[in-house]
Amino acid sequence: MNILYLHGLKSKLKAEKREVLEKYGKVYAPDIDYNLKHIQPELILESLKGIEINVIIGSSMGALNSYIISDSIGRPCLLFNPPLAKHIDNNQIHAYYLKGNSFKQIVLGGIDDVVDPRETLSFLANHTQKEKIDIHIDPKLGHRIPLELFEAQTKLFFSKLCY
Repeated sequence: MNILYLHGLKSKLKAEKREVLEKYGKVYAPDIDYNLKHIQPELILESLKGIEINVIIGSSMGALNSYIISDSIGRPCLLFNPPLAKHIDNNQIHAYYLKGNSFKQIVLGGIDDVVDPRETLSFLANHTQKEKIDIHIDPKLGHRIPLELFEAQTKLFFSKLCY
């Protein structure tokens, strides 16, 4: 199982979270400079050319790119606080590969002061049609994802994929 993990703006995949992900497969976590360009799914996929990605996991800006990549290659994704409403234009989502399971599990912080969960829910209500989406809203969660929540949501995500 190959897992693509995309970190957020001014962030990196921490060792503890990498350890959680490695229970499920080989982790690819490219170092992305979002200051150059916030939305860069083509560059991310190009950097992994020849690697079969099975699932995508992302946080914040990485979750935005994960959402687009999930739709593009038809792979399931786990998204933490994706800023979908501010950055996605449906014209940016192109199907390059044969579609597979595009199941999406989305975790939103109810008190996130960086990504407004209401905007994300509104975007999802207006822009999704065929995908199965499982949304989890934690009313006490802000923008940062604690290790315990990351681990629990990752376990739940993979259990739904039969891994």
